[in-house]
Amino acid sequence: MDLGLRDRVYVVTGASRGLGRATAETLVDEGAKVVVSSRSASSVQAAVDSLGEASAVGVAADNADPATPQLLIDAATSTYGRIDGALISVGGPAAGSVLDVTDDQWETAFRAVFVGAVRLVRELAGALSPGASIAFVLSTSVKQPIAGLAVSNGLRPGLAMVAKTLADELGPRGIRVNGLLPGRVETERVRELDAAGGDADAVKRAAVAAIPLRRYGEPVEFGRAAAFLLSPAASYITGVMLAVDGGSTRAL
Repeated sequence: MDLGLRDRVYVVTGASRGLGRATAETLVDEGAKVVVSSRSASSVQAAVDSLGEASAVGVAADNADPATPQLLIDAATSTYGRIDGALISVGGPAAGSVLDVTDDQWETAFRAVFVGAVRLVRELAGALSPGASIAFVLSTSVKQPIAGLAVSNGLRPGLAMVAKTLADELGPRGIRVNGLLPGRVETERVRELDAAGGDADAVKRAAVAAIPLRRYGEPVEFGRAAAFLLSPAASYITGVMLAVDGGSTRAL
């Protein structure tokens, strides 16, 4: 099936590695152009080199910085003349329990994960035309808590409700807003979380045993799901939270 992505332009944040990078790769493979961002200039350049300068432009920027939305808009419009959507990926906040996470850690995560994402979408929305699509990279913690990830458990459900609200607000303009809820996908972030448990192999075996498909996902599998939601092929899908988790989420 042709997703209708050829020559469309997408902003992809957190695109230097992991789920953002996998999505950018899939979009480019399908013929789209991308503006990729990350905090590290060298990582952004490596992503552009890999994706190809004919299909990608990079911006070194932090989602928590109020100047970032305009930088991304300017990069897209000056290079490609348009923006057809965005994947908002903000990375994972620090691990820890509710009782162990400090006020400073909560406030830092809130600014980066929550306020930064909301600001990005608010500013980007003004540059979008009918038919555009926005997708938030969230987590299965939207549906059920994940042990040891109290900050994610606290902030992700709120962002999911922001996405649902935006779907209502932007729908009359023909702009769709959805969320993606990755489970255990084989990324650097998940490997770090496994290692934090002390015995990474044991942690992974236990996690796999709880996944109906009995394996971790591959980043490309997430990238395909994200590219579909962003594409015109999903033109009547908005306000949904799509789990990409091998069936591990038990909630509806």
